[in-house]
Amino acid sequence: MQNDFDVIVAGAGMSGQLAAIMAAKGGARTILLDRNDPQEAGKKTNWGWVCGDACAKAHIDFIEKETGLKLSAPELDHKVDGVYVLSPDMKNRFLFEGEGYTLDRPKYARKMVKEAIKQGVDYRPKHEVEGPIIENGELVGVFGKDQNTQHFEIRGKIIIDGLGMASTLRRRLPPNEFVEKDVKIEDIESTGRYIATFDHVKEDLNYFDPNNAIIHLNQLLAPGGYGWVFPKSGGKINIGIGVEKKSLDKRNEKLGKKDTLHKLIDEYVEWNPVLKNMKVDETDHNGKGYWSVAVRRQFDSLVYRNYLGTGDAVAMPNPISAGGIGPAMVAGILAGKTAAEATAAKDTSMEFLWKYNVRFNEAYGNKTAGLEVFRVFLQSLNNEQINYGMSHFLTKEEATAMSYGLVPEITIASTFNKVLSGLSNIGAFKNLLYAHGKMKKLIELYKKYPKEVSGFKAWRETVDREIDEAKARFPVNPV
Repeated sequence: MQNDFDVIVAGAGMSGQLAAIMAAKGGARTILLDRNDPQEAGKKTNWGWVCGDACAKAHIDFIEKETGLKLSAPELDHKVDGVYVLSPDMKNRFLFEGEGYTLDRPKYARKMVKEAIKQGVDYRPKHEVEGPIIENGELVGVFGKDQNTQHFEIRGKIIIDGLGMASTLRRRLPPNEFVEKDVKIEDIESTGRYIATFDHVKEDLNYFDPNNAIIHLNQLLAPGGYGWVFPKSGGKINIGIGVEKKSLDKRNEKLGKKDTLHKLIDEYVEWNPVLKNMKVDETDHNGKGYWSVAVRRQFDSLVYRNYLGTGDAVAMPNPISAGGIGPAMVAGILAGKTAAEATAAKDTSMEFLWKYNVRFNEAYGNKTAGLEVFRVFLQSLNNEQINYGMSHFLTKEEATAMSYGLVPEITIASTFNKVLSGLSNIGAFKNLLYAHGKMKKLIELYKKYPKEVSGFKAWRETVDREIDEAKARFPVNPV
């Protein structure tokens, strides 16, 4: 039994490492627990750091500003000018995100662990957190197994949860009205990817672009999700798909197939005409893997008594792209900073910790509920509707703005005249206008995110109602 820590950080993933660094920089006595070997900090599964590896430059800039660290190669593996989304017929190409990087996740993780130790963090690898210690209804520490499979208990004033979507901390919190226990199945995407070498047999930027990340919308290849081809250094790529279960089931039913995620990934690789002879690269045992990702807004509250949730543990990946690196980085920094402030003030009450909710909402989270609605709308479209919509419904500027969670004024009159030439698409266009209106409402709601705990319940009920109405309007229909 150990009782001498201000902050316990569980999990040395993207958010946990930064949370530990920031808590220690702020003067808090901090311990970082991770189940992996030091060379494999933050590894998700035996397959490795299963991820698309993509991160916006803005998030790297945020880390450097807040921590004082300088990031470069090799952890920043490959620079990209942007992320482009292509329609199923490959005739339309919209900018989705701007300048960024694909990371070398193992090297990035090792660099961050070194920085945490440098800041005075007590880093303990091979310590698997199995659950929270609850006394008199209060979270007072964590327990688990160490490298010798011996039981350990460590107590602290604040627990930062970076244990991922299946977090044993979040799911075992005392019953409460703030932090949700689970993510609904319709808000989860199953993903898989290869990091591979390949032969580049011909030039076609719709299939591979060494300077840009590519996303393919195609409800037959990746129902309810998308395929991606992200360039990496050294003649490698990160290539994979994400699918949503109901969409996959409906697609299989309509086509009379029994395709699985694994089969669809291999079909997506074979479908690409410019990348041939792909060979999985097993550097750091990170070549091939599968994982589940939440694609909803972050939990409405990231805070409970003595508890701060970060990253996948509280559903932070972008609802459209499933990109979790950027929001996890932002959350880790803000959680660590808030925890250090709380311990310095000798006030670890929920009221004091609530500022973390407000900070994350202002830094990133205010757009995600709108993006969740846009995601649900997209999952209701088949390939024909997506092709037509990307040609006629939105300008490239409007589509880019909406992919960022912004709500531009759609030029309805001129657009509707174009839609009339394809009567079968009027329903989809009306649904777009409905989604647009919902996104506007949710953005306004998140501008009014409660600054205090007392305003949370009523605010949350309103958000839930708006999201539920959108989901009822947009059942999945990939084929």
